[in-house]
Amino acid sequence: MGSDDQTLAEVARYYSDKIQEFGATPEGVDWNGAESQELRFDQLAKIIRPAEGVTINDLGCGYGSLFDHLIKHHPVTSYLGVDVSDDMVDAAKGLHAGDERARFIHSAVPDRVADYGVASGIFNVRLEAGDDDWMQHITNTLDVLNETSERGFAFNCLTSYSDQHLMRDYLFYANPGQLFDLCKRRFSRNVALLHDYDLYEFTILVRKA
Repeated sequence: MGSDDQTLAEVARYYSDKIQEFGATPEGVDWNGAESQELRFDQLAKIIRPAEGVTINDLGCGYGSLFDHLIKHHPVTSYLGVDVSDDMVDAAKGLHAGDERARFIHSAVPDRVADYGVASGIFNVRLEAGDDDWMQHITNTLDVLNETSERGFAFNCLTSYSDQHLMRDYLFYANPGQLFDLCKRRFSRNVALLHDYDLYEFTILVRKA
């Protein structure tokens, strides 16, 4: 098992412990509460442009709460949730059984190409991984998002502009300018950085031609 695989296995255990403790709630995917979760989803969903029907890949889907949010506001015809935690996938399948629009798999990589890819919170918990190794992991994962989305992708990260006394060693606080530059140079000329929604994080939207 490579170092990246080992880190993902540790992250999977971390999130499995969370959902076992808190259940299918925002706290169960390590967020503070429903209000901030909805605000976060609103930023990510800005990648979606009007269409008769769109397909979504959700990398790090947790128990599928983003799907519930999207179908209220957007014409999602097919959603794929992907997660490295078996417990998360089991919870998502149980909550969305019978909805033919949603499918969930235990994996780190989507098994299809969709209109849009989304990743919420998956770059926050780095545990013992060093900064350089975690940045390489982020870059590799953004490559996956790029390769499995046709129209664009969106992701968020905790910000390096967070208040120092609130920062935790096991979390990763990314430099928004660094990731904006990476996305501009690597993926698209059309990139937006959203850092104005009053959470200690930012969202990046990458639009394809």
